[in-house]
This record gives sequence, structure tokens and C-alpha cells, in this order.
Amino acid sequence: MTINVDDIETEIRQAKNQIRSAGGDLKQGFAALDSLIDEQIAEIEQIVADGDSPIPVTSLAELDTQDEAFHDLVRRRGCVIVRNVFSEDRVNGWNDTLMSYVRDNGYFEKQAEKAGMDKYFSELASGKPQIFGLYWSRPQMEARTSQELATVRSWLNHLWKFNSQNGAEFDPDLECLYADRLRQREPGDKTLGLSPHVDGGSVERWIDPGYRNVYRHVFSGDVGAYDPFDAAYRTTSQEIPSPAVCSMFRTYQGWTALSRQGPGDGTLNLVPISRAMGWMLLRALQDDITDEDLCGAAPGRAMVVSEAHHAKLLRAYVPIPEVRPGDTVWWHPDVIHGVEDHNRNKGYSNVMYIGAAPDCEKNRRFLDRQRPAFENGRSCPDFAAEDYEVEFEGRFTQSDLDALGLRQMGYEA
Repeated sequence: MTINVDDIETEIRQAKNQIRSAGGDLKQGFAALDSLIDEQIAEIEQIVADGDSPIPVTSLAELDTQDEAFHDLVRRRGCVIVRNVFSEDRVNGWNDTLMSYVRDNGYFEKQAEKAGMDKYFSELASGKPQIFGLYWSRPQMEARTSQELATVRSWLNHLWKFNSQNGAEFDPDLECLYADRLRQREPGDKTLGLSPHVDGGSVERWIDPGYRNVYRHVFSGDVGAYDPFDAAYRTTSQEIPSPAVCSMFRTYQGWTALSRQGPGDGTLNLVPISRAMGWMLLRALQDDITDEDLCGAAPGRAMVVSEAHHAKLLRAYVPIPEVRPGDTVWWHPDVIHGVEDHNRNKGYSNVMYIGAAPDCEKNRRFLDRQRPAFENGRSCPDFAAEDYEVEFEGRFTQSDLDALGLRQMGYEA
């Protein structure tokens, strides 16, 4: 389906009419989901009041020992921290290498020449983000293709229902490598704040037939059957093409910590409620929202979470607990997240953005587009074509890939 972004108000009105005419009791469904969300918010608020974090935490060594109760907690919260995936010594070396890669290749000078090309976060950022349009450095590629992350992502993917009435939606044990960027946030920085939002599409969730099938139980009013970890139809949804809108299906967004960071250090905040997206979808279909509005959702942008429409959810907006170099953070693609405005840390707050994008037809198609960018040092096709690394010294190349990396990049079956 092609969405006419030039007449998005008509598209929205038509989508709302179609959803409402399907016969689901949207008011009753919203009330039921609202009650469930209330319970989870109260639980989160109590945990925070007790001085703890509602974010589930485990480690690479403990993954195989976690029981179903922990699995259910991760599914309910929609996020998890996996500690000690890489040794601190290894990560400190990566961090130093990245600093040199940026400095020695004149990134800052080139950045000034390309100012304004990356417009995606313009409605979210408090100022100019300290996010680097780099994709093919040695540390990034070594981490992405590591056996450690392969183990973590396999464990995470098995928390999903990946077999549906349509067959196997994805292979939980094989990754399609997605080249994302990195963050190097200076001490005291106040420019990178990202307001609460959800990536991976906005208006599409109501308009696109694939997305509407993903949330079929929400839109039918049968919210008790709504399972955010049911992969059915997720690999057939279509996003509106836009710089930095992820074209791959991701089971999780995520990053690997390159430095110590925690609350107040200009790092990640989450609303750890995996069903919050269902609440947001139905919120936009209530009578107080005009027919051409989806609570401020706009095409080609992140889905903004606002005080005006989603104040209840923001009561559960909490910082992640402290992480150290080599820890990894993961959150479901429907989970609300943002970045603190101020890095009060005395050191850098650095991460490599590395999520989980399991093998499926949709992701293999993207690999076909991404490989030429990798081979030529160009930006990942999802992002602004800044192409910083074309002439960079020390860039990771195809000859550096091991057997696992060759499979993840789609060079070998």
C-alpha cells in the first residue's frame, strides 16, 4: 500500500472510518487496556519509590539459567539489560579506537560541510545531537558480528512467538546485520535530549494494512488477545520511506555501552510497558480526537509521546539503571523511549547502537541494498546520505568479515 503523505489528513480519516466500521468496540477495548496500564504504572511507581529500577537485568552468563517468570517479566516490561556481554578491557579499546577514527579522519570538519542533511530528529532534539553518522568502523562491525551478541540476540528472539498461522515469521538464531550509528556525548552536554517517542513508523500503524494486522486484536477491541511479542504480520508491515526510519524488522532496538552511564548521565529513559503502544493506538480513536488527527502522529517522523495526549504513560517514564562498558540494553520496537537532556556525568556517555534484526525476507531485501553501501563506505541506506566514511582510513571491509559476519551481511547463505 502506498500512503499519500501529501494528503495525510484524508488518509487518516479513511483509516479511522475503516477501523471503526469493522465493528470492534473501541471504547470498551480502550477502557480495558486503560485499566491494565493503570496497574502496571502503579507497580512501576512503587518500585521506583522503593529505590529500585523496574528494568529487568540479567547477564550473558545467566541467560540460560533464567526461568519463565523472568521471560514473562521481560515480555511485560518490553526491555532488558544484559550485562557483561563484552569485557571492559575490550570495550575500552573499542572506545579509544572510535575516538581516533573520528579524530584522525577529520569527521568534525566534514560534519560542518554536511550540516542539515540529517533532519529526522529535528522535532525531538533539544539541540544538535552528538550522534555520529558512522557505520563501518572496526569496533562497530566487530561488535555486530560477535558470537557474544549472536548469543544474546538468539535468547531475546526466542522470547517472541515467531511461528504463526503464516508459518515462520523469522529465524531467531540468525541475524541480518543492520548498520546503525554511534553516540559520543560529551560531559556536561545539553544538546542531545530526545523527547519520549517510538521509532519504526507513526501514522503507518493505523493506515498500513500490514501494521493494522499486527494490531488486529487492538483494533477489534479484543485487547486481551493482544500480544506485543506475537510476530505475525510484523515482517509484512511497510514504513513510509524517510531518512532514519528503519526499513528492517527489528525484534529489539538496542545499544552496547562504551562507557559507564546511568540516571542523570544523559542516557536512555524508557516507559517499560510493552502494551503501551496498544493504548496509544486506541487513544487516537477516542471521541475527543478529531477525525484527521492521530494524537500528533506525522508521516516520516518518530511517533511522539506528548503530555497533551499521553500524560498517563509518561508517569512510568524512567531512566535505565547504571550500566558499565560491555553491558547491553534492549527494548521492544513498540516501547516508548527518549534521552535525557543533560549529561551530568564527568565522563563521556558513549554507545554503539546495535539492535536485533533476525533473518526474514524483509530483512534480506534490505541487506541487498546495504551491501553496496558497506563495500563503498557509504551511509546505511536508511540514513541521510552523508557518506563520511568513503575515504576513511581504518574502515572495516568485506575481507575482515568472518564466517558469521558473511552470513549476517548476506554474502553467504
